[in-house]
Amino acid sequence: MITGDLKRIKIVVVDDHDLIFDGLKSCLAPYSDLELVGFVTDGLGVYDACLKLQPDLVIMDLSLPGMSGVEAICQLRKRWPKLMVIVLTASEEERKARDALDAGANGYVLKHGSKSTLIAAIKSVGRGKFFIDPNLDAAKIVALKGLENGDIPVLTHREKQVLKLIFEGRRNRDIAEALVIGLKTVETHRMNIMRKLDAHNVADLMKWAHRMGF
Repeated sequence: MITGDLKRIKIVVVDDHDLIFDGLKSCLAPYSDLELVGFVTDGLGVYDACLKLQPDLVIMDLSLPGMSGVEAICQLRKRWPKLMVIVLTASEEERKARDALDAGANGYVLKHGSKSTLIAAIKSVGRGKFFIDPNLDAAKIVALKGLENGDIPVLTHREKQVLKLIFEGRRNRDIAEALVIGLKTVETHRMNIMRKLDAHNVADLMKWAHRMGF
């Protein structure tokens, strides 16, 4: 069981093949702290499903009718910054993995992989980390993502804007005004940045900002 590592997680699956949902249901059935609450067959229905079901995690294919997985991830990330997203796909292309992670996905898992890999991905993402399927060349994906020295976590465009303003000495309220966003949104971005960078204070953020060229 995953109990002890994660709280109970509500999961929505997005895939245009019923067999994938059936397979995931079987895979996750032994885990009482993982609950499948919904199944969506196209990219256009993901947003409404998340509004209605309020999941903690979305497991999503990339090739979807109506809207691509990457587009759907971008849409979800804007509305729910804390929502966990794991891509479950047949594509082994590093470029597609990079695009998905840059869009805001927390993990990238191959459909032909083992059940244990998916569970490991859920555990890792639940702890606030990124996960890349071990059958892929993670180093190459990291390089494609433009990370310096191979160990700088990925920030979204908005998170980079927030970090830059923090580096300039702006307060949360100043950042909200500069970016025309709510104060709570700034606080959420700041929390996500600190989690991704494993930063514990402003000094840590300053070091990362300097390292990232700000």
